[in-house]
Amino acid sequence: MASRALSAEVDVPLPTSAKLKHILFDFLLLILSALLFSLSFPGYVSRWGIGFLGYVSLIPAFYVASKASWIRSPIYGAFYGFICYALFNFWLATFHPLAIFIVPMIYFTYLMLTFPFLRLSVWLFPKYGYLVQVLVWISYEYLRTKGFLGYSYGIMGYSQYLYLPVIQIASLTGVWGVSLLVVFPSAFLAAAFQEAGWKGSKFFLFLKNHWKESVGYGILLLGTLVYGLIHRIDYSSTREWKIALIQHNIDPWKGGVWAYRQNLERLIRLSNEALKEGPELVVWSETAFVPGIDWHTRYREDPDVYDIVQELRTYLSQQTVPFVFGNDDGRLEKDRFGNLRRVDYNAAVLFDQGKIQSIYRKTHLVPFTEYFPYERTFPWFYKKLKEADTHFWEPGKEFTVFRAAGVSFSTPICFEDSFGYISREFILRGAEVIINLTNDSWSGHVAAAMQHMSKAVFRAVENRRSVVRCSNGGMTCVIDPNGKILQILEPYTEGFLIGKVPVYTGTQTLYTKWGDWFAFLCIGVSVILLGTGVVLSTKRMVRRRK
Repeated sequence: MASRALSAEVDVPLPTSAKLKHILFDFLLLILSALLFSLSFPGYVSRWGIGFLGYVSLIPAFYVASKASWIRSPIYGAFYGFICYALFNFWLATFHPLAIFIVPMIYFTYLMLTFPFLRLSVWLFPKYGYLVQVLVWISYEYLRTKGFLGYSYGIMGYSQYLYLPVIQIASLTGVWGVSLLVVFPSAFLAAAFQEAGWKGSKFFLFLKNHWKESVGYGILLLGTLVYGLIHRIDYSSTREWKIALIQHNIDPWKGGVWAYRQNLERLIRLSNEALKEGPELVVWSETAFVPGIDWHTRYREDPDVYDIVQELRTYLSQQTVPFVFGNDDGRLEKDRFGNLRRVDYNAAVLFDQGKIQSIYRKTHLVPFTEYFPYERTFPWFYKKLKEADTHFWEPGKEFTVFRAAGVSFSTPICFEDSFGYISREFILRGAEVIINLTNDSWSGHVAAAMQHMSKAVFRAVENRRSVVRCSNGGMTCVIDPNGKILQILEPYTEGFLIGKVPVYTGTQTLYTKWGDWFAFLCIGVSVILLGTGVVLSTKRMVRRRK
């Protein structure tokens, strides 16, 4: 690969009016890229998303990032990050008063840092920089899912959740391998446009000079499709687990004794109807029943709430079928000073004949709205969150595996099925089925529920296990080990789904064994290439000066 010294770049000065038009055109291109990006996923225009747009959605962004000056590069990245997530995650305005500002601002920062690396890639490697850009982008996608601010929405691979032959490689690489397939055409074509300007002859000359890379990508894509068609799981001879998924369509955020009672009455009515179908397990959604059952049984702080809790426990004790559902799990625990204090966990509870058999406490909490560990560092911000009626939870520490009706299963709660490592940890501990308990009713938008569900499709493929989602508003569904949505309830409707869940355990995938190895590989190669390029450029610069 060719390289150039850091001192070699010279920006040709433009007249002020021409420069302003040039900058305005760049901003328009970034807006176009943000629109294409948002359309690639479920949203306002298409409930299911227009996945094939993902392959070209980043062309304008890569084009602008590649040719921008060093000063404008981070500015363009910041603008693109904010516009992208304001359009894509528009439903966050309903989630929390601060969310529609916080999340776009986070990506304002992330892409402000990423765009200069995209620029550096083509600057150090003028001919093949687009290949480095692809690796840089996958590295960015992975790194932004880590830590307190970890957020997986908008990873390009997720736009392909409906294209089953394409996504089967997730069993090897996780979602990151699918992202690479989606991102490459954008980086490649952006490089072609950058070199050719808008002249067709030069564009085709670029394609001619880079035919090997084009053919290589074609072979990779064809190989992916062949793998996806050949390596589909045949689970026809496996056990079919019959479970009832209750979608009661009430937002649990609307609290109070009257709301709790209305909620319970609807859950019981729907469950009784579903029990006539003979399920082996009944599933309610995240915080389907809000008052902490164990806490109010032991402490009885509020007589009215205690009566509702006892009504539920009486009902569950009369059932021969186990129930699993979301609930607030309150505990008295000592703080670092040795004082007892109440601690609440967002939990999933398994009841069998009215008795609590096991509890899973959510380990990966939603930043800002479920968890904010920086109360002392940013007390003013913590106060603002509390004033916005934020309910904070403690993170759990164990990956619980439940067992009911002869099947082992685990229950990532809501946001947790967005992260591959969590479902993988459950599978490694013996879970045969993943049951996600979620609450997306607060958003009021089908797009939010669909974007969330698209990630569950990848959890199924990555581990070759069935994934079930039980939501109070949407999307309640059954997904087979190939990522196919077998059954689904209409969102934001009251009802239940008798799920027929394949209990397939015949394969342990490469992803289950090795986790996010492909993302680590992309990060490692990116660092090596960029580091090597900088070192070689610096040496050339020193030789010139001597």
